[in-house]
Amino acid sequence: MQIPGHIDPVTTGTVPLRGGNRIDLVGLSRDAIGGVLVEAGMDAKAAKLRAKQIWHWIYHRGVTDFEAMTDIAKAMRPWLTDRFVIGRPTVREAQVSSDGTRKWLLAAADGQEYEMVFIPDADRGTLCVSSQVGCTLNCRFCHTGTMRLVRNLGAGEIVGQVLLARDALGEWPKGTMAGFGADPEDDDADDDAAGHYTADGRMLTNIVMMGMGEPLYNFDEVKGALKIVMDGDGLALSKRRITLSTSGVVPMMARAGEEIGVNLAVSLHAVTKEIRDEIVPLNRKYGIEELLQACADYPGANNARRITFEYVMLKDKNDRDEDARELVRLIKHYNLPAKVNLIPFNPWPGAPYECSTPERVRAFSNLIFKAGISAPIRTPRGRDIMAACGQLKSAATKPTRAELDRIAEEKQAALG
Repeated sequence: MQIPGHIDPVTTGTVPLRGGNRIDLVGLSRDAIGGVLVEAGMDAKAAKLRAKQIWHWIYHRGVTDFEAMTDIAKAMRPWLTDRFVIGRPTVREAQVSSDGTRKWLLAAADGQEYEMVFIPDADRGTLCVSSQVGCTLNCRFCHTGTMRLVRNLGAGEIVGQVLLARDALGEWPKGTMAGFGADPEDDDADDDAAGHYTADGRMLTNIVMMGMGEPLYNFDEVKGALKIVMDGDGLALSKRRITLSTSGVVPMMARAGEEIGVNLAVSLHAVTKEIRDEIVPLNRKYGIEELLQACADYPGANNARRITFEYVMLKDKNDRDEDARELVRLIKHYNLPAKVNLIPFNPWPGAPYECSTPERVRAFSNLIFKAGISAPIRTPRGRDIMAACGQLKSAATKPTRAELDRIAEEKQAALG
């Protein structure tokens, strides 16, 4: 049982995401794994088989040690260990909220920090994943928006969050793989008794790309990561259980629908140019009308896969009855298959806004429901550990040129 409090006492993986001169396989496609095996000197035919086996162990079994890959020849495992690593982000801090929400402060190999959050519910468990260190959008209600954009996260760093969450939740399948796809020519592969391989039920059932950063400003890495997450031979999470949130990067929305195909959420938060320009500055580049037309054109959107509009409730800013009625008008004007998630504002130190009163939020929701559009009020989760929507922030900062030069010199010195 987790103990609510500032620090999560449970130890989680802290294997560096990069292994010195070794190549990290996390985040590489199956073909790319085969490619690096060939580059390391393995025969192309053997590399194809090994890539398939390694992929299964990384994404279906969650192993980080090649010695645990029992269907690979024992003599081959040290060769793999010398050249490759199966990484995890370093856990700097792990917290548990009184409501069961969990937040991890993670560090990449270069020391930059980012956060992820797991939200358990009775019928699902949702992992909120970050795509960038910091953010470039400066949305005024969002704590992450007060950070500078430091850099994009790589596909391995994005997938690594999912792997680490499954580590911490203890939900990888148990047992051995004896008899399940071993190479018949590997006489020295482990010969454990077959028949006790089991796949446990999942606690982590959904992923939302709603952590730190704007996913569509890191499109290629997010796409690569989500393709791995959705792969049926690995993590095998359905695209219907993955939601990508954008503040409105209009030119990339159609590509997201066509090339990734997951559910779309849009951080709308206002229905007038004046207010949205203030709280979501990206609106000055891609206005509400342009954004809503891109929603109407989003591939795959229908009544079974509605677009979610996220709307944070800010006292005396965007919470009037007139705002609710205009929101309904816009959704109907663009004939959008949509629902509206009303998010009570989650405070953070120095925030310029207050949350709308519960009575005002309910009245706003009722007006939208009466128009035939779903408008549930999201229950704040993890507020006591700053894990709620809009509260994520790390101490990561963009290094200066002098700092980058110093880091490079230290790495070169360490290599001799």
